[in-house]
Amino acid sequence: MSAIHETGVGMENGTLIGFGYELDEEHVLLRDTIRKFARDVVMPGAAARDVKSEYPRDIIRQLGEMGYQGICIPEEYGGSGMDSLASAIVVEELSYADASVGVINSVQNSLVIDPLLKFANEEQKKRWLPRMASGEWLNCFSLSEAGSGSDAGAMACTAKPDGEDWVINGTKMWVTNGAEADAILLFVRTEPGERRNATCLLVEKNTPGVSVGKHEEKLGIRGSSTTELVFDNCRVSRSNQVGERGRGLSIAMAGIAGGRLGIAAQAVGIAQCALDRAAAYALQRRQFGHALSDFQAIQWKIADMSTRIAASRALLYKGCEMKQRGDPALIHVGAMAKVYAAETATFCANHAIQVFGGIGYCREEVVERLLRDAKITEIYEGTSEMQRLTIAETLIKDPQRLASV
Repeated sequence: MSAIHETGVGMENGTLIGFGYELDEEHVLLRDTIRKFARDVVMPGAAARDVKSEYPRDIIRQLGEMGYQGICIPEEYGGSGMDSLASAIVVEELSYADASVGVINSVQNSLVIDPLLKFANEEQKKRWLPRMASGEWLNCFSLSEAGSGSDAGAMACTAKPDGEDWVINGTKMWVTNGAEADAILLFVRTEPGERRNATCLLVEKNTPGVSVGKHEEKLGIRGSSTTELVFDNCRVSRSNQVGERGRGLSIAMAGIAGGRLGIAAQAVGIAQCALDRAAAYALQRRQFGHALSDFQAIQWKIADMSTRIAASRALLYKGCEMKQRGDPALIHVGAMAKVYAAETATFCANHAIQVFGGIGYCREEVVERLLRDAKITEIYEGTSEMQRLTIAETLIKDPQRLASV
């Protein structure tokens, strides 16, 4: 059965499915299963983990045991063998409960496993993917540096050939899962003087010469680690090189193109939680003898939040469909999904706080955390400004692409 088929706006268990698409039975079952786990297991400790900046180790272990840490890995490598939409559903439901858990899962699948499925050779897949599918290995994606964020070509971390090894030196920054990861998908400069060239290596964390540097103290997603990774004469076998030498940025950009959908899914989960909490509070809270939901000012906030979430989810599902069939137009549809969902998450969390009033500004209410968590979705895996550049430049070069979406 097709994962999604065209329909109108649907409602299932109180959640808008998304204008234009409805889930099939397999994906509904997946959604209901991961939703129950997220609400029953992930959500109860989310506030405490946020305050303590505590990594959800036991939850990630359980996700691995349930098959969600390798949801798109084919069954022949020990994975669940599901599709891009399934991965997005998992991230959305986890992020509804705790955006930190959502991004940990998204990085695992979208930024690391997806590129390996596309670019690793068969020996590498057999060596690495089963360990990722089982949850034995947690992954991280390491591209950014102090001087190369959006400008990835400016990286300074190098790897030089020495016999059968690469010798790596340099520092990477803003690595999600950096403190806990067992495997690092690393991008390094290997061609002196070639700004746009880099090479992709899979580095095991326990390799001599790899260390974790600074831990960032963040505004939001405080349950996931964001760290420096330091490489000091780190030796990695050439058999750990993924794809062709000098083609690493192409691999990185392919991973990020799909990873945008993971962050869009995270943003939709945050936004949906904000809407649900605001709507429930508006029905319960009374002012001037009426429920807040009786006032048009509140009704319009709920309407705007709901509309933007439906549009965001439709873009997300469209992007998942395009990713699954390898449609090159994903480059701008994924950017559309990411920028719109990210800004919707911030919009919805901000409006939810306004509905709650003073209590919404306090840590005892979830919407305060939702606003802090939402903001990062406008920044990582490509800022909103970079997404708009991608959309505009792609369509200016090929206006017919818009008609084909």
